[in-house]
Amino acid sequence: MADDDYIYDEATGEWLSAADAAAKASAASEVRDSAGNILADGDAVTLIKDLKVKGAGQTLKQGTVIRSIRLTDNPEEIDCRHDAIKGLVLRTEFVRKKT
Repeated sequence: MADDDYIYDEATGEWLSAADAAAKASAASEVRDSAGNILADGDAVTLIKDLKVKGAGQTLKQGTVIRSIRLTDNPEEIDCRHDAIKGLVLRTEFVRKKT
């Protein structure tokens, strides 16, 4: 790839250098929690607010720890399991990485 290669970014309507476009694409694929921490497969997260679970008829309380998360194709969602709920998908804006 030459230094003078440019790629048109349809989202912003700007021409970006190939290096800038590659950096932007890699940053967009990172999954971050509500505090901005990078999440990875197998991490444990804590809920930051009470969440009503559709279809399960129950509420997950703030402070609930969810272990062994899995990342999905959508950087705003994680796949996880809870003792009472299997196949749970949570939005990353409602979780914080447990340290």
